[in-house]
Amino acid sequence: MNIFYTILLFLQKHGYHVCQRIADRFGIRAKVVRTSFMYITFVTIGFGFALYMFLAFWMRIKDLVYTKRSSVFDL
Repeated sequence: MNIFYTILLFLQKHGYHVCQRIADRFGIRAKVVRTSFMYITFVTIGFGFALYMFLAFWMRIKDLVYTKRSSVFDL
């Protein structure tokens, strides 16, 4: 049972960041994005989860490749 809670805590800590970034990008609440992913997953039997994992992977790669450059005024 303890392993279940550690996995759940890990997913809650790191997994919701994808939904938050998508929501910030479109200007909507993250709760709406999370609910949409759940509905898509139930309706399409796993396609929503696969899409979620692809977006998480893509955002991680994008963050590693593109670094925020410091401004001239930050000196």
